[in-house]
Amino acid sequence: MTSTGFTVAYWCVLAAALLPIACAGIAKSGLMRTSRREGGYDNNNPRAWLARQTDWRARANAAQANTFEALPFFFAAVIIAHQLQAPQTRLDSLALLFVVLRMVYIVLYVRDLAKARSIIWALALMINIAILFSGFR
Repeated sequence: MTSTGFTVAYWCVLAAALLPIACAGIAKSGLMRTSRREGGYDNNNPRAWLARQTDWRARANAAQANTFEALPFFFAAVIIAHQLQAPQTRLDSLALLFVVLRMVYIVLYVRDLAKARSIIWALALMINIAILFSGFR
């Protein structure tokens, strides 16, 4: 492992960690300034408010949960690949591809394109497995 600083793959870890926050923002968008009585976002009880949402807001919240679920494996895969001294260009490319696929996944989830979303989910999983094994010799 090099000590020259953050690799692209490590920056991708940060980007992936911020994706669930983006999903929450999508779910809450447009209702932050609307009063609670009028159905606006309830910061006093945000989880209950999110649980009552429907359509694209509910799907954005579900995308948030799924994105959180994907993080531990991605984080571990990147760290293990670095420890095994995976070729940095390959690791960086795969990590970047994973983040891009997860962003596409979120868009497809919010737009209710379930079949395409599932395909992207599977591709991102395969990329994550490739990251894990990228340092295997």
